[in-house]
Amino acid sequence: MSDSIIDVSRTFFHQIVLPILQEHFPAETGQTAFGVYGYGSEALGLDDELSRDHHWGLRIDALMPEAIFQQRRAEMMRVLSSRLPTSYLGHSLRAGHLAGAGLAPDSLPAFLRRTVGIDHAPVTAQEWLAIPEEDIIHIVNGEVWHDPAGTFSALRAHFAGYYPEAVRLRRIAHWCRFYSGMGTYALKRAILRDNDFYATTRFSNAIRLGVQLAFLLDKRYFPYDKWLMAWFRRLPRMYGRMGGLVEEAVRLSTGWERKLTILDEISDILDSTLVEDGIIPPHPRFRGSPTSGYRLLEHAYAAIIQQLPTDLKSVVPVWDQIYMERFHSGYVDSVPLDEWDRILNLKMEE
Repeated sequence: MSDSIIDVSRTFFHQIVLPILQEHFPAETGQTAFGVYGYGSEALGLDDELSRDHHWGLRIDALMPEAIFQQRRAEMMRVLSSRLPTSYLGHSLRAGHLAGAGLAPDSLPAFLRRTVGIDHAPVTAQEWLAIPEEDIIHIVNGEVWHDPAGTFSALRAHFAGYYPEAVRLRRIAHWCRFYSGMGTYALKRAILRDNDFYATTRFSNAIRLGVQLAFLLDKRYFPYDKWLMAWFRRLPRMYGRMGGLVEEAVRLSTGWERKLTILDEISDILDSTLVEDGIIPPHPRFRGSPTSGYRLLEHAYAAIIQQLPTDLKSVVPVWDQIYMERFHSGYVDSVPLDEWDRILNLKMEE
C-alpha cells in the first residue's frame, strides 16, 4: 500500500522544509506549529480517489502568532519557495485552501476564529456551547509534527479533554428535543398527510441527530456529516447498539413506515442509554400517539433541562458552521471567478 498524503507530507516536512526554516527563520519556526490538521478529508484520514479533484495534495499546515504571520510570512514563503523542488515523490507542490505551495502558513488566532469562533480555549459553558461541534474536529484531527512553543498542542489537548459535563448535558438535551420534536413527531405527521417532501427533510434531520446523539453519549466529537458514518462505525459502544438500524433506515428501499419504526426503536436505545448512564432517572415505559408518534426523547429533554444550572437552561447550542461560512465568504470573494470555476471543476461546454 502506498503512503498516505499525510505520510508523504510528514517526510517532506522533516527532510526538506524544516531544515530550510530552521536555517533561515529559527525564531519564527520556534513559535510555529507544523503538521496536517484542520479542513479536508486527508486531515481525517478519509481521503480517497474522489478527494483528489480539488484542494488535495502535498500539505503542511503551519500556525503561528498573528504578528509573525503579518510581518514574516511573505519573506518566509519567498525564501522557502526559492529552495523547494516543484514536486516531491510524485506530488506537485500546489496551493491548497490557503496561499502557499508545500507550506500553508496561517495565523493561529485567525484559524481558531474561523473554526470555533474564538481565539482562545473555551473556558465558560457559554463559550463551549457557542462552538459548532463538527468544527472542534478541525482543531483535534490530523497530526502535529513540530510545535516547540506548544501553544497549539495545548489547545488540542484542552479540546481533547472533551466537554464539561454540564455542557455535554445541555447539548444532549437540545439534540433530544430536535430528534423527537422536529424528527419523529414531524415524520409521523408527514406520513399521515402523505407529504413526501416534508417526510424526506424530517427523516434526514432525525437520523443525523440520532447518530450525533450516539457520539455525545460515547463522549466523542462528531465530524461534519459527510464523514459522520465513517466515524460512527468507530464508536466503542453506540454503533453496536444502533448501527444496524441506522444502516437499514437510510436505504432508499426502506419505506416511510419502516423508517419511522426504526427511529422509534433508536429512541428506545438512546433513552435506555440515558438511564443507564444516570443522565435521566428511570421511568415507566411509554407508548406513542397515533397522531403525534413516539415523542420519547422529549421526555428526556425535559428531564435533563430541569436538572441543569439555571444559567444554561435557555442557552441554545450552536450547531451550524457559521464561523467557517464567514471565512469562506471572504475567501470566495478574493478568488477570480474563472479560478473559482476551476476549483469547482466547472468546464465550459464547447
